[in-house]
Amino acid sequence: MAATTGTYLIRGASILGGEPADLLVRGGVIAETGTGLQAEGATVIDAAGLVALPGMVDVHTHLREPGREDAETVETGTRAAALGGYTAVHAMANSTPVADTAGVVEQVFSLGRAAGWVDVRPVGAVTVGLAGEQLAELGAMADSRARVRMFSDDGICVHDPLLMRRALEYVKAFDGVVAQHAQEPRLTAGAQMNEGEVSAVLGLAGWPAVAEESIIARDVLLAQHVGSRLHVCHVSTAGSVEIIRWAKGRGINVTAEVTPHHLLLTDDLVRSYDSVFKVNPPLRTDADVQALRAGLADGTIDVVGTDHAPHPSEHKECEWAQAAMGMTGLETALSVVQHTMIETGLMTWADFARVTSTAAARIGRLADQGRPLEAGEPANVILVDPAARWTVDPFRMATMGRNSPFKGRKLPGKVVATFFKGHPTVLNGELNTPYAFTDATAAGVA
Repeated sequence: MAATTGTYLIRGASILGGEPADLLVRGGVIAETGTGLQAEGATVIDAAGLVALPGMVDVHTHLREPGREDAETVETGTRAAALGGYTAVHAMANSTPVADTAGVVEQVFSLGRAAGWVDVRPVGAVTVGLAGEQLAELGAMADSRARVRMFSDDGICVHDPLLMRRALEYVKAFDGVVAQHAQEPRLTAGAQMNEGEVSAVLGLAGWPAVAEESIIARDVLLAQHVGSRLHVCHVSTAGSVEIIRWAKGRGINVTAEVTPHHLLLTDDLVRSYDSVFKVNPPLRTDADVQALRAGLADGTIDVVGTDHAPHPSEHKECEWAQAAMGMTGLETALSVVQHTMIETGLMTWADFARVTSTAAARIGRLADQGRPLEAGEPANVILVDPAARWTVDPFRMATMGRNSPFKGRKLPGKVVATFFKGHPTVLNGELNTPYAFTDATAAGVA
């Protein structure tokens, strides 16, 4: 394995899309910034025309391991993350066994360190076995070596209001957050896609927007009552955006995420019956897409979370009703956000850094991620070529999942380099070598 740190002189990068400058990376930190920098023995990287950004942080990734290594492993998923510009990911709890004990979250944490491509932060389950009946070992997971701060039964809503209240009360003690998959189960039983005009035409059972919105409304009021932190996973409707905007206006401590696919794709794609477009929550209408973009631009929605959900091909390449729900996203997220938010004029690259890195690190309480590109800060840095154009080919990706909804699309922007703790995990758009963790490496949780 390569040495953990080195000296790199990044020349002429546009910092957050602004004026070009040099970045000197040494010993895992940004040692100096400015113009005309010199450093004897440094590896020089010509970054003219590239944008320098803080490493991206994903609050919502499914790495499948342990138990579903036929779909993804921590190794393959984090390789994909590094290529996509990520330096940290939060691994969701719906593995097999479920990450509902200190032992399982420590296993995921250790697998991430062994891989070395990004910082892997396990998400602990809210309830034992994701069954929604009994709180999991929240305190033990928080005190474990993994130092879990985010808890979620993602994929399954914590539908019992009393249990949700108790979870919010419990995590408050260690500044944790409950990340809710907002979906009232009684309103979505047997649902196959968004409820609306297209579902009526196709004769598929509809998934109403109110199923999501009613749970968000309930949970923001619970969070206000308890005085705890709530995070809303993969917001998908215009009504949800309005409820979150109302809650924030009242000072309720709520954050929210949107996926790249909900920023671009609509339920009209389901007319093809291609199960690559089957996802939870479902693709919605164009009006919802526009509301989500506006909510992300004005700060109502805090972050972009990929909800990267790889599946074996046999679980997707089948009839619609039997197909698994989910899409891959780690290697396409940057490009989709550039396409939908930056090239439309809704956001700048500085805004991009906020919604893909800074705010996500704050939600996950990651002290050394999402930091400014300034001297003395950890060198979690990516270099992006905004002028690049590429066609999505799932079979050329690092993830084991081939279920990309963007297959065949031409997208803008490409990650040229990813520096994780000062070490280049990606160079010239290709995987380089992983970072070598040591026992002395700090946990980096605020």
